[in-house]
Parts: sequence; structure tokens; C-alpha cells
Amino acid sequence: MLIDTHCHSNILLKETFDTPLEEKHIKEAEHILQEAQKNNVLLIINVGTSLVESNNCTLLSKEYSQMYSAVGIHPNDCTPDWKKEFNGIVKLAKDKEELKVVAIGETGLDRHYPGYNINRQKDAFKAHIELALEYRLPLIIHTRDAHDEALTIIDTYKSDELKGVIHCFSEDLSFAYHALDLNFALGIGGPLTYPKNATLRKVFTQISLDKIILETDAPFLPPQIIRGKQNHPKYIKVIAEFLAELQGVAFDVVAEKTTKTAQKLFAL
Repeated sequence: MLIDTHCHSNILLKETFDTPLEEKHIKEAEHILQEAQKNNVLLIINVGTSLVESNNCTLLSKEYSQMYSAVGIHPNDCTPDWKKEFNGIVKLAKDKEELKVVAIGETGLDRHYPGYNINRQKDAFKAHIELALEYRLPLIIHTRDAHDEALTIIDTYKSDELKGVIHCFSEDLSFAYHALDLNFALGIGGPLTYPKNATLRKVFTQISLDKIILETDAPFLPPQIIRGKQNHPKYIKVIAEFLAELQGVAFDVVAEKTTKTAQKLFAL
């Protein structure tokens, strides 16, 4: 059994961002699940990036037993009205049992694209951390070109209750060990397979399998074998096979350990 711990099925199903899913879209999600199941990917966590998309994630998790939700505002979607949107995220978290919300996020810091407001991102990030602690949920953290700042903020909340995953891990070994010390798992997907990412592969030869969870970020970040095409939860199997070869262990070992870690972290 494999788990896609970070997917955007809600985005896979439609052509535009931040628009509500229609009934036809929700029905079409069954095909995503069927394709995933053919590759032994039996559970999917769909991750929100805005209030609209977080709502969409919960529509899918209510409809399908194999789907769960994370709710939050991505740092690149953190508008001047983020506090108003965040009130809606709080309401979704309050209904976590009914909506099958298993995490808060994705949230974090991103300095990659021009026009960002880092102070606004930091305020939103802290609000997400506090929400996760209040409802005893793990965090899904996005960092890009701001990893030291993100760790500094997480450090201020360090406790036995704080936990989560560094999504799409792309940093060095020092960052990895710091994150692990803060009770965070490392999420890995398609970028591990890219030829230019030898440094990243070296990091993951030194990280224990029980600290790693698998993710596609579909429809984004496809593995090398389908580079340039749309990603899909079924490709978790490709990531697991690649990681098994990288660490010199059997595929079944990767499947078992990453699945067990994901189940424990997200209480699946």
C-alpha cells in the first residue's frame, strides 16, 4: 500500500484556479482514484492553497473514503485579505471530523516570485501554526528561497505537540536534520528523479526511511519519466521505486515504512 500525502486532485479536475468544483468534477475524481489504485496508491491527501481550494478538497474527502483534506493558504496566495480567508480556514478546521481534515496547510514562506510580501507571509504562517496546535493537527510546510526564516519561525513554536512535514523537500542535509529535530518528516516526490538533483539524492541516501513520506504534488512536479506532462497520484509508485533503488532496499520496505509514517503523522 502507498499513500500520496500531497496532491491537488481539486486542481487536476478543472482548468482554472480558485473556482468551486462542480458536481461533474467531483464525479470525475473517481477516475483519479481508480488509476491510483491500479498502482497500489490507496489513499490521497488533497492539499488546499486558498479558501476556495481548501473547500474543494473537503468536498472530495466527504465524497470519497480514500481521500482526505489539508486546509490552508499557500504563501503565494496570501493576499491583503488573507485574514478574512483564514477565518474560513478556521471554520474548516473546526469541522475536521466531518470534513476529514487531517492537516493544516500548505503554509510557509516563498521569496521566489517577485511581488511577495514577506511580513504578510510570516503573519499568515504563524496563524497556521497556531491553528494546527489548537486543533492538534500536523502542518504541511512550503518553503522556497526562505528556508532559514521558516525554520526560525518553527523554532519559536517548538514543542511535543508541533509536528508536520516539509513539503517538496529541496534543502541540504543540515536543514533536514534540523527539521527532523523539530518533529517534521520530509516529503519527497518527482524532483528526486531529476538529473540535476544529485545533491538532493545524496541527502536522501542519509535520511532514515521512517522519516520520509511520499508525495506527487499533482498536477505539478511530475517525475522524470513523464517530465513536461501532467502529474498524477498513480506516480507515487515511481517515486517509491526510485527511492528504493537510491537507498538500496526492496520496494516493499519503502512502501511499508513511508506508509506507516504517513498513517501515524496524519492519523489515517
